[in-house]
Amino acid sequence: MNTAKPFEFTLLAQEGRARAGLLHTPHGTLETPLFAPVGTQATVKAVTPAQLEELGASLVLANTYHLYLRPGENLIAEMGGLHRFMNWPHPILTDSGGFQVFSLAASRQIDADGATFKSHIDGSTHRLTPEKSIAIQEALGADIIMALDECAPPYDRAYNEAAVQRTHTWAERCLQAKTRSDQALFGIVQGGVFSDLRQASAECIAALDFPGHAIGGLSVGETKAEMHAVLELVDQALPQDKPRYLMGVGTPEDILNSVLRGVDVFDCVLPTRLARHNAAITPSQRLNLVNANFASDPAPIDEACTCYTCTHFSRAYLRHLILAREMLSATLLSIHNLHTLIHVTKALRQAILENRLHPFIEAYTLA
Repeated sequence: MNTAKPFEFTLLAQEGRARAGLLHTPHGTLETPLFAPVGTQATVKAVTPAQLEELGASLVLANTYHLYLRPGENLIAEMGGLHRFMNWPHPILTDSGGFQVFSLAASRQIDADGATFKSHIDGSTHRLTPEKSIAIQEALGADIIMALDECAPPYDRAYNEAAVQRTHTWAERCLQAKTRSDQALFGIVQGGVFSDLRQASAECIAALDFPGHAIGGLSVGETKAEMHAVLELVDQALPQDKPRYLMGVGTPEDILNSVLRGVDVFDCVLPTRLARHNAAITPSQRLNLVNANFASDPAPIDEACTCYTCTHFSRAYLRHLILAREMLSATLLSIHNLHTLIHVTKALRQAILENRLHPFIEAYTLA
């Protein structure tokens, strides 16, 4: 009999700062570390839910901003919630919508209470506050939801100081606005590349006693060394008994380096976006399959890969699909790219459980 609490996080093993754990949710238990495909508009682009299950995906991310604008959170609630609407019976995470307001909206005005913005779809004006973000996410019904935060340019000290303060105030308001007990609300650490701001943010967010914590504002223009330094600082400042989610980061190299620094959950649009731009991810490089040298190449994308694409199709065939503008190319490349990231996180988890993380990473990076 499973007596775990709905959002209990259990650490099973730790090697250095790397962790392997279990995160229980109402729609299933997540094995960490894990990579979550991004289903921005309640769909992972070019891939069906059945294919995601075959890939071993356990968590999918959906986007609050996009679903609020179209088709609307109330319609999704009327259709039985996001799990039923998109036919994904496993755990779902929704972001707060804040990042898209700051990055996609045609125009926006941010103040202490929230953000006013114009839709990138039709120019209509909308208002997003912490309370509104929580209300939308509660209507959508994801298992894990995010507090509204503000992601500032990484090197702008003054902007980051103001954004961190807003993020902390908004986090408190999100906690007060939350009403559903079957959703876990994560707080978000911000602060750019500034160690004192990151330290203060991590301490403040940790003190609010969220069931999990996200690390935002990385992979937005800073160097790898700066990202690693932030992760090392945040790893020490956040409680060890709660999951850490690194937002919007997802290359094999970044996953490896971030797991070494205590991160449990990843998501990124990169694998499907690269697929739509004809690129394949391998442990050592990216392949642009439009290149003429692949025209008669009988090899799979990656000889060592066991995904459906690599076990059935050649580079030559994939290049043909791309040049013929066949939609299947995006599907097959998405399957491969997602498999690569899902597989590396699962393999990292197993290596941590077996206390052989560093030999695994050395072998993987030399592949």
